[in-house]
Amino acid sequence: MSIIHLPNSDFLDTRDPHLCHIAISPLNNPRMATHPLLLSLFWVLFSTLFPPSLSLTVETQALLDFKNKLKDPLNVLDSWKESESPCRFFGVSCDPVSGKVTEISLGNKSLSGEVSPSISVLHSLTKLYLPQNAISGKIPAQLNECTNLIVLNLTWNKMVGIIPDLSGLKKLEFLDLTFNFFSGKFPSWVGNLTELRSLGLADNNYDEGEIPETIGNLKNLTWLFLAMSNLRGQIPASIFELKALQTLDISRNKISGDFPQSISKLKNLTKIELFMNNLTGELPPGIADLTLLQEIDISGNQMQGTLPEGIGNLKNLVVFQCYNNKYSGEIPAGFGDMRHLIGFSIYRNNFSGEFPANFGRFSPLDSFDISENQFTGDFPRFLCESRKLRLLLALENNFSGEFPDTYVDCKSLERFRINKNGLSGKIPDGLWALPYVRMIDFGDNDFTGGISPSIGFSISLNQLVLRNNRFSSNLPSELGKLTNLERLLLNNNNFSGNLPAEIGSLKLLSSLYLEQNRLTGSIPEELGDCVRLVYLNLADNDLSGNIPQTVALMSSLNSLNLSGNKLSGSIPKNLEKLKLSSIDLSANQLSGSVPYDLLTIGGDKAFLGNRELCIDQNVKSFRNDTVLNVCKEKQGQKRVLRGKLVFFITIAVALLLVLAGLLLVSYKNFKLSEADMENSLEGEKGVDPKWKLASFHQMDIDADEICNLDEENLIGSGSTGRVYRLDLKKKGAVVAVKRLWKGDGLNVLAAEMEILGKIRHRNILKLYACLMKAGSSFLVFEYMANGNVFQALRREKKGGQPELDWYQRYKIALGAAKGISYLHHDCSPPIIHRDIKSGNILLDEDYEPKIADFGVAKIAEKSPKGSEYSCFAGTHGYFAPGEAGIYTKSH
Repeated sequence: MSIIHLPNSDFLDTRDPHLCHIAISPLNNPRMATHPLLLSLFWVLFSTLFPPSLSLTVETQALLDFKNKLKDPLNVLDSWKESESPCRFFGVSCDPVSGKVTEISLGNKSLSGEVSPSISVLHSLTKLYLPQNAISGKIPAQLNECTNLIVLNLTWNKMVGIIPDLSGLKKLEFLDLTFNFFSGKFPSWVGNLTELRSLGLADNNYDEGEIPETIGNLKNLTWLFLAMSNLRGQIPASIFELKALQTLDISRNKISGDFPQSISKLKNLTKIELFMNNLTGELPPGIADLTLLQEIDISGNQMQGTLPEGIGNLKNLVVFQCYNNKYSGEIPAGFGDMRHLIGFSIYRNNFSGEFPANFGRFSPLDSFDISENQFTGDFPRFLCESRKLRLLLALENNFSGEFPDTYVDCKSLERFRINKNGLSGKIPDGLWALPYVRMIDFGDNDFTGGISPSIGFSISLNQLVLRNNRFSSNLPSELGKLTNLERLLLNNNNFSGNLPAEIGSLKLLSSLYLEQNRLTGSIPEELGDCVRLVYLNLADNDLSGNIPQTVALMSSLNSLNLSGNKLSGSIPKNLEKLKLSSIDLSANQLSGSVPYDLLTIGGDKAFLGNRELCIDQNVKSFRNDTVLNVCKEKQGQKRVLRGKLVFFITIAVALLLVLAGLLLVSYKNFKLSEADMENSLEGEKGVDPKWKLASFHQMDIDADEICNLDEENLIGSGSTGRVYRLDLKKKGAVVAVKRLWKGDGLNVLAAEMEILGKIRHRNILKLYACLMKAGSSFLVFEYMANGNVFQALRREKKGGQPELDWYQRYKIALGAAKGISYLHHDCSPPIIHRDIKSGNILLDEDYEPKIADFGVAKIAEKSPKGSEYSCFAGTHGYFAPGEAGIYTKSH
């Protein structure tokens, strides 16, 4: 212990909080040395005058230990030093008289780490406030020793474990442990903290259990927050004896039974949150007695019946929500007289009748959702009387008549959906000019008239849905000003005139549906500037002219439908560059040959009704089932160079000579490569000298059986060959045999052998063997019973359910990712597939994915036997099929 020698002074400043660990030496004061009794008396007096001195040192050390257990990226605890008084530590408060620590307030300071048990020595601590950090670990049980604690707030952290019994904190008034990861049984001991006024234990990982009856002991409780606590059973009757209670939140649990009638006892309630439970029965008439009530949310239960008429008398009501229940009947007229209502959401019930005429007339409504009910009559006129309404959602009702013109000044709207009603007439001009609106959906009504040019002022618009109405007239060029537009759905109306070229300015547009209108003229070239377009449907109009070459610039295009028009000319060859999942060009006046890739995607039906369309002879040879005619040879090809100037003839001849030289060199290289391949195959398993066989797995394969394929067993055809199912006679095994097209077959064979012959992975297709003879090449693979992912995504089970559920889709995606990761990171050198798509991911009988078709794959380092394809290969511009949910409501 350090010695502080006091001077010959009769005065010592007791106000200095830094004095600590003081021992007095009698050697400095002769009078004390000669009077032992006087010395003893002085010691007693000094100890009385300086009671905090020893405890301050203990508290300082405790706080430093507390700091050492925490990580402080913002350095907010820099002032916590041994040389400083704890009362000068950031976030620490002390009693002005005793100097003892009374509060630690460090909310939202990005702290992590754990709470040190050393805090237990702070016996004067009344407030421990650490919300909105990233503190983990457990609550130390020693916290019980802080018996003067009044406030304990650890909400919004990452704390774990079982909450220790804190019954020793008898003075605790505010306890908030919400939004953590506590586990174990729900803490029933809280009923012992009878001084509590606020209790928050919500959103933790408790075991499933019931609400303890002992909570009824907390007679001073005003705030009870038990949401997302895995609670089941009924609300105990004791809770309805908490007469001081103002907020009751037991939402997002599994509470069951009828809605409690006794809730009417809680006269001080201002907020009821019981949504997302399993409550049944009706809302009791006594709810109207809770005159202080401001918010009520009983959504997402199984309640039924009608709303009590008296609920319209709750004049202080600010929010009312009962969506997703089974309520019926009419809305009490008293709602129309409310003065404070901001939020009203009752969607997905069976309410009916006419809506209260004055609803919203006197309220500052912000959000209004009555969708998916059966309301009839005129649409309510005064919902935006305060000019504050942001969300107006009334879809799927039976409203009729014209839409009121009282909304033309409702410029606050952000989401505006009145689709699927029986509304008619023209939309008032002012309703097209909404500067903050992100979605306008007037679809599935009986509206007439046109789109006002003032639509150009709706600069925030993301979705415009007008489909299935009787809108008419020309499309305004001002649509091109909606630069945030992503979805434009105007199908099944009577729009006429030309398609505005200004639509090409919509760089974010992903969906354009204009089918079943009366549009005329040509498809504007500018449409190709919509580079993010995924779905383009212009079917069943009167469009004419050629299909613009610029359509191929839409690299994300997934679905193209131009059927039922008067389009002429040939199909642009560059459309093959797109990775389309569907195409329909039927019922037009197109001519010329159908590109093979497009025929594979759409089938014959996508091109029927075009008298002049045909297919090339080589396509006919492996599509015997097609009904399209074979193209006739053009007689004028021999006269291509006729009439050309001598200069151009000379240039052409020179080019031909150069080309011939290149071909000669390429041919020699090809023959050398073929010789190498044959020599390689000769060194493998000995078979009939007619066939060259290379085997990569132990399997007894008969070459003649492999090569004697039955067309009835054809299971697929692609860009590199045709695939057959084959039952081997010797062992009864089933394999898949790919017969490669002639020409590039040798290159594909070499690439597949070099890669699949050397690698082994659960998610890579097994190559059993390769066979070759006189230009014919065969690859033998393991058989995949469930085809490929492209097919599986489109198959349905009985009852119309998709074949693949979400777990299977996740499993497939994960397996494919593992296979690709193996190729890129575990193979040395790495292997680049260059044609990953759903059609090249195969599925076995257990839906285990296997990556296939390595015909254009490439080893990262140059290999003399590697594929000679360029580095840009495979299927270009692939975009996964499926459209995002256009009609997801804000609720």
